[in-house]
Amino acid sequence: MDDILFGTPKSKFLDVLRHASSEIVDDEIDKILEKYAAMELLLSKDKGENYDVNEDINSFVLENLDEVSKVKDDLYIEFTGEIICRLDS
Repeated sequence: MDDILFGTPKSKFLDVLRHASSEIVDDEIDKILEKYAAMELLLSKDKGENYDVNEDINSFVLENLDEVSKVKDDLYIEFTGEIICRLDS
């Protein structure tokens, strides 16, 4: 983790994951999946049983690639920070 200041937000996140304890990683992945599940439920609420949330997400990503990439980088930074904070406690 010496090169934490270098690389992309994704590479930093993956580096931190590799060096954190499995308990911390498990907890953080669980939080990420819980957030993802809530977002899927929010998107699909009142859409009917034939609604395909993945189709909507994929279309949105294609139409908003730059913005999605920026937010994704921000999330990598956020999740990296959360893991690092837990390493220090």
